Amino acid sequence: MSAESKFQELNLTLPPAPKPMGVYKPIVIVGTLAYLSGHGPLKEDKTLTVGRVGENMDLTAGYQAARETGLSLLSTLKASLGSLDRVQRVVKTLGFVNSADNFEDQPKVINGCSDLFAELYGTENGVGARSALPSNTLPGGIAVEIEMIVEIAPE
Repeated sequence: MSAESKFQELNLTLPPAPKPMGVYKPIVIVGTLAYLSGHGPLKEDKTLTVGRVGENMDLTAGYQAARETGLSLLSTLKASLGSLDRVQRVVKTLGFVNSADNFEDQPKVINGCSDLFAELYGTENGVGARSALPSNTLPGGIAVEIEMIVEIAPE
């Protein structure tokens, strides 16, 4: 099943593709690799999920914020590539979690994004190498920031 069909089957909705909030490009394509800049948990209404996991957000809310961030990454991919079907595989994910000092479950939070890509592309192609790191703060107080490298099919 194609990623576009699977996306519809999962009844998912993409937020609008985020615009840069600084001097950078949301996506840079080099050969068959697409490098996605850090994205945050953008909702359909264009608001961002803010908070610190382990302080004013629990693990479940953090996981959901990472899933929202995954949808934001998918929105940029679709806007740039024209179709989610051009994504061949996830190569690398780097996730930052706005965390309270004593919170240690950053990988469980970033699973929100990883699980989304696994659902859409399968575990063989939707799961790549990954790091999940704590941060004492993130831009605008967002709960999660994730950047990715994906392999894409040529046009």
